[in-house]
Amino acid sequence: MTVMQTSPAATEQTPTPVDICAAPPRRHPRPDGQDTYTISEVVAFTGLTAHTLRWYERIGLMSHIDRSHTGQRRYSNRDLDWLDFVTKLRLTGMPVADMVRYAELVREGETTYPERQELLESTRRDVLARIAELRDTLAVLDRKISFYADGRNA
Repeated sequence: MTVMQTSPAATEQTPTPVDICAAPPRRHPRPDGQDTYTISEVVAFTGLTAHTLRWYERIGLMSHIDRSHTGQRRYSNRDLDWLDFVTKLRLTGMPVADMVRYAELVREGETTYPERQELLESTRRDVLARIAELRDTLAVLDRKISFYADGRNA
């Protein structure tokens, strides 16, 4: 389930849904069209290692990365956006195999929307379960901290 917000249309057209849960667009160091980045620049922007970037490409998590005439990888703003999304998926705990499957579905086109949605919904359910576990754990920690604070003040 995705939270969507719509604004009333000035005309009688159907309003375009806006995903209010999405992070604001990232500002890129270079404008589109002039957006070629070396692997070392991408490492600096993303915090990922060069080894991880090469591995993502090798396993199919990254689509084809352009290369310079000397064979150096050249990343674009679109690649940076994808890496940001993949990093978010990693934080959710989504298995790498599911991330690769999602990337394959994206490359297959719009006909795969239902399968992509199910993958993301499944991941969302897992994240919500982890959040509930963490809240329970936090409550235990808070009780213990309170216990020790009360014992010191007695």
